[in-house]
Amino acid sequence: MGSALRLALVIAAKDVRAELRSRTALISALVFATLVLVIFFFARDPGAVATIDLAPSVLWITFAFAAIVALNRAFHVEREHGALDGLLLAPVPREALFLGKFLANVAFVSVVEAVALPLFVLFFNVGLAGALLPLAGVIALATIGFVAVGTVFSAMAVRTRFAELMLPVLLLPFMAPPLIAAVQATARLLAARPLSEVAGWLRLLALYDVVFVTLSTLLFPAIVDE
Repeated sequence: MGSALRLALVIAAKDVRAELRSRTALISALVFATLVLVIFFFARDPGAVATIDLAPSVLWITFAFAAIVALNRAFHVEREHGALDGLLLAPVPREALFLGKFLANVAFVSVVEAVALPLFVLFFNVGLAGALLPLAGVIALATIGFVAVGTVFSAMAVRTRFAELMLPVLLLPFMAPPLIAAVQATARLLAARPLSEVAGWLRLLALYDVVFVTLSTLLFPAIVDE
């Protein structure tokens, strides 16, 4: 277990270093997130829909599609340089490979979310003074779940001819449950509702994480070996 975790951290560090050199996925995702927020800001009618009602959906739509942009690059570098087969031939457990890719993807998506959240507050004038820590927990739980599924589908789609189109088609149905729970929890937090009203949605997100991180870890070896 310890050696597998060390290998996973090595793989994650390799992906982070590669992304820091190119910055392709991060810059693309950040620009995309900013554009989505700008579009929603200018498209909304303040007199028709209250900001507090629209804001949770806007936030999670931004996070979801920016995450897909980032996840599209998960195995792209290995495919471009023909390194994926070499990585699979290396004496590395498939579970360690999944965990390394998963940790790197969580890091990438978290950076995008950390930049997008202040922009969201700026554009929509939403106060997070009393809700920042609970909201961070909601974001972390939701991100872990859909990034785990996205890592598996990214490995599956990278071998196809239209990988950039396949990933959203495969991933979006599986993103729906955590996104719905996250929107509901975020709406209650922004409305300053008691934390007891959010607890059920947090449990749902935690259950989703346990189930799909486990399934993704078990299915990843079969998918990459095909």
